[in-house]
Amino acid sequence: MTPRFPSGRAFCDTSFFFAALAPRDVNHARARDLLTACLDEGVALHTTWDVVSETATLLTYRLDRRAGVAFLDDVKPALAIVPTTSAVLSEAEAVFRRFAPRMRLSFCDAVSVVVLTSILRDAPCLTYDRDFTALGLTVMS
Repeated sequence: MTPRFPSGRAFCDTSFFFAALAPRDVNHARARDLLTACLDEGVALHTTWDVVSETATLLTYRLDRRAGVAFLDDVKPALAIVPTTSAVLSEAEAVFRRFAPRMRLSFCDAVSVVVLTSILRDAPCLTYDRDFTALGLTVMS
Protein backbone atom coordinates (compact mmCIF):
# COMPACT_ATOMS: atom_id res chain seq x y z
CA MET A 1 0.00 0.00 0.00
CA THR A 2 1.38 3.40 -0.98
CA PRO A 3 1.22 6.00 1.78
CA ARG A 4 -0.65 9.22 1.14
CA PHE A 5 0.43 12.68 2.18
CA PRO A 6 -2.70 14.84 1.92
CA SER A 7 -0.91 18.02 3.00
CA GLY A 8 1.90 17.45 0.49
CA ARG A 9 4.47 17.61 3.25
CA ALA A 10 6.02 15.48 5.95
CA PHE A 11 8.42 16.02 8.82
CA CYS A 12 11.57 13.88 8.93
CA ASP A 13 13.16 12.79 12.20
CA THR A 14 16.70 11.57 12.77
CA SER A 15 15.58 7.96 13.13
CA PHE A 16 14.02 8.10 9.66
CA PHE A 17 17.08 9.59 8.02
CA PHE A 18 19.37 7.08 9.71
CA ALA A 19 17.18 4.13 8.72
CA ALA A 20 16.97 5.35 5.13
CA LEU A 21 20.75 5.74 4.84
CA ALA A 22 22.05 2.80 6.91
CA PRO A 23 21.55 -0.48 5.04
CA ARG A 24 22.00 -2.54 8.21
CA ASP A 25 19.28 -0.66 10.11
CA VAL A 26 16.28 -2.88 10.88
CA ASN A 27 13.94 -0.26 9.33
CA HIS A 28 16.04 0.40 6.23
CA ALA A 29 13.74 -1.19 3.62
CA ARG A 30 10.61 0.50 4.98
CA ALA A 31 12.37 3.87 5.25
CA ARG A 32 13.57 3.61 1.65
CA ASP A 33 10.01 2.75 0.55
CA LEU A 34 8.65 5.78 2.41
CA LEU A 35 11.32 8.03 0.94
CA THR A 36 10.54 6.74 -2.55
CA ALA A 37 6.81 7.36 -1.98
CA CYS A 38 7.57 10.92 -0.86
CA LEU A 39 9.70 11.58 -3.91
CA ASP A 40 7.11 10.02 -6.25
CA GLU A 41 4.33 12.15 -4.74
CA GLY A 42 6.40 15.36 -4.64
CA VAL A 43 6.10 15.57 -0.85
CA ALA A 44 8.03 18.47 0.68
CA LEU A 45 10.31 17.05 3.37
CA HIS A 46 10.60 19.32 6.40
CA THR A 47 12.96 19.11 9.33
CA THR A 48 14.89 21.34 11.74
CA TRP A 49 18.54 22.24 12.16
CA ASP A 50 18.41 20.22 15.38
CA VAL A 51 17.53 17.09 13.41
CA VAL A 52 20.14 17.88 10.73
CA SER A 53 22.79 18.23 13.44
CA GLU A 54 21.72 15.07 15.24
CA THR A 55 21.56 13.08 11.98
CA ALA A 56 24.97 14.20 10.71
CA THR A 57 26.50 13.29 14.06
CA LEU A 58 24.76 9.91 14.32
CA LEU A 59 25.72 8.94 10.77
CA THR A 60 29.35 9.91 11.44
CA TYR A 61 29.54 7.99 14.71
CA ARG A 62 27.55 4.89 13.82
CA LEU A 63 27.75 4.43 10.07
CA ASP A 64 30.90 5.93 8.59
CA ARG A 65 33.12 8.91 9.29
CA ARG A 66 32.21 10.38 5.90
CA ALA A 67 28.47 9.65 6.09
CA GLY A 68 27.60 12.81 8.04
CA VAL A 69 29.24 15.06 5.44
CA ALA A 70 27.59 13.08 2.64
CA PHE A 71 24.22 13.66 4.34
CA LEU A 72 24.92 17.41 4.47
CA ASP A 73 26.00 17.44 0.82
CA ASP A 74 23.39 15.13 -0.68
CA VAL A 75 20.26 15.24 1.48
CA LYS A 76 20.17 18.56 3.32
CA PRO A 77 19.87 20.71 0.16
CA ALA A 78 16.55 18.98 -0.69
CA LEU A 79 15.02 19.64 2.74
CA ALA A 80 12.79 22.48 3.89
CA ILE A 81 14.43 23.45 7.16
CA VAL A 82 11.94 25.03 9.56
CA PRO A 83 13.49 27.92 11.50
CA THR A 84 13.91 27.31 15.21
CA THR A 85 12.91 30.71 16.55
CA SER A 86 13.10 31.82 20.17
CA ALA A 87 9.33 31.26 20.40
CA VAL A 88 9.74 27.66 19.19
CA LEU A 89 12.56 27.09 21.68
CA SER A 90 10.54 28.55 24.53
CA GLU A 91 7.58 26.32 23.72
CA ALA A 92 9.92 23.32 23.30
CA GLU A 93 11.31 23.96 26.77
CA ALA A 94 7.77 23.82 28.16
CA VAL A 95 7.13 20.54 26.28
CA PHE A 96 10.41 19.11 27.54
CA ARG A 97 9.69 20.11 31.15
CA ARG A 98 6.20 18.58 30.93
CA PHE A 99 7.09 15.23 29.36
CA ALA A 100 10.77 14.47 30.05
CA PRO A 101 10.22 13.42 33.69
CA ARG A 102 7.72 10.74 32.53
CA MET A 103 9.27 9.54 29.28
CA ARG A 104 12.57 9.55 27.42
CA LEU A 105 12.23 12.73 25.41
CA SER A 106 15.21 14.59 24.00
CA PHE A 107 15.15 18.35 23.70
CA CYS A 108 15.55 17.86 19.94
CA ASP A 109 12.32 15.83 19.97
CA ALA A 110 10.59 18.56 22.00
CA VAL A 111 11.55 21.07 19.29
CA SER A 112 10.20 18.67 16.65
CA VAL A 113 6.91 18.32 18.55
CA VAL A 114 6.46 22.09 18.57
CA VAL A 115 7.28 22.36 14.87
CA LEU A 116 4.84 19.56 14.05
CA THR A 117 1.97 20.90 16.12
CA SER A 118 2.42 24.66 15.76
CA ILE A 119 4.02 25.24 12.38
CA LEU A 120 3.37 22.20 10.20
CA ARG A 121 -0.10 21.68 11.66
CA ASP A 122 0.14 17.97 12.34
CA ALA A 123 1.84 16.91 9.10
CA PRO A 124 2.82 13.25 9.29
CA CYS A 125 6.15 12.53 10.92
CA LEU A 126 8.51 10.05 9.31
CA THR A 127 10.15 8.44 12.31
CA TYR A 128 10.95 5.23 14.13
CA ASP A 129 11.05 7.00 17.48
CA ARG A 130 8.18 5.82 19.69
CA ASP A 131 8.05 9.15 21.55
CA PHE A 132 6.19 10.78 18.69
CA THR A 133 3.44 8.16 18.76
CA ALA A 134 3.24 8.36 22.56
CA LEU A 135 2.68 12.11 22.24
CA GLY A 136 -0.28 11.54 19.90
CA LEU A 137 1.34 12.75 16.70
CA THR A 138 0.64 11.31 13.27
CA VAL A 139 3.49 8.93 12.55
CA MET A 140 4.41 7.09 9.38
CA SER A 141 6.99 4.37 9.83
